Amino acid sequence: MASILPETSVFLYSYVRKEAVLSSQIEGTQSSLSDLLLFENEEAPGVPLDDVQEVSNYVSALEHGMKRLREGFPISLRLICELHEILLSKSRGSQKNPGEFRTSQNWIGGTRPGNARFVPPPPQEVMPCLDRLEKFLHDEPEKTSPLLKAALAHVQFETIHPFLDGNGRVGRLLITLLLCAEGTLRQPLLYLSLFFKTHRNLYYDLLNQVRDEGDWEAWLLFFFEGVAVTGEQAFQTATRLNGLFQADRDRIAGIGRAAHSALELHRHFQAHPVGSVREARTSLHLSIPTLHSAAKHLVRLGILRELPTKGTKHLYAYGAFLDTLNADSDG
Repeated sequence: MASILPETSVFLYSYVRKEAVLSSQIEGTQSSLSDLLLFENEEAPGVPLDDVQEVSNYVSALEHGMKRLREGFPISLRLICELHEILLSKSRGSQKNPGEFRTSQNWIGGTRPGNARFVPPPPQEVMPCLDRLEKFLHDEPEKTSPLLKAALAHVQFETIHPFLDGNGRVGRLLITLLLCAEGTLRQPLLYLSLFFKTHRNLYYDLLNQVRDEGDWEAWLLFFFEGVAVTGEQAFQTATRLNGLFQADRDRIAGIGRAAHSALELHRHFQAHPVGSVREARTSLHLSIPTLHSAAKHLVRLGILRELPTKGTKHLYAYGAFLDTLNADSDG
């Protein structure tokens, strides 16, 4: 994918946020990608604040994890706690011990452990289980290939369920971070949340089959299929975006003298598909009047659309970009 993208960062900014939305939707949030991008601009009327804060936290946690990996920090229990603390800050789980492993019993489904769908290990077994998981992540007692390691570690983490809340989001984050840490991915551009969301019932059934029957093979086949399907979807999305960008550049080139500034503003909106002229000014070093004029050209061409705001600045969205990014995740 990186080989066909002129700038990986153009795709990465929005793709990471799409993953954050999908992963949080599995947990029941209703925010969309547009909600998140508007929230980050602080000019969005009517965005569901609790939901979008939760999604924004996911982006922050991923960015923190990638920063730690670039600094040479290993995937470890310490890093997992850091991610969890960021995920739960200022959102609905903020009262459930962010960044701390649980010291009480939890369960999934039902009203008590006796009628639950799944009961994780008791609190006194949480740290011994986590210690063994950490050793496995560090290739003890032996090295495991990255995709296999990610698949096995995900089941083990979800089975230990070491936090009072946010285990699913942390577990999905770990897949991508682990593949980056192992060098399988150069950029965090592979996410399984859409695949897990699409096949949610099968996903949970297969986790339980491992726990109840030791059926690792069925889980691994599902996981590897998810990697293949998700990778192909991401590649096709990147290909369609490249085609969109080129087609829009060709249309902009036909407007004459104003084309240069309009092309510059178009390039900015490729990296940040929702934003304002004032934000674009910091990276493009063009005057506000020039940028406003360029924005009007892009609106007239149907490339940008102006959004209602609660403030005084003009906010725009690159509609076709967002539509392309969301095409495989509708519903």
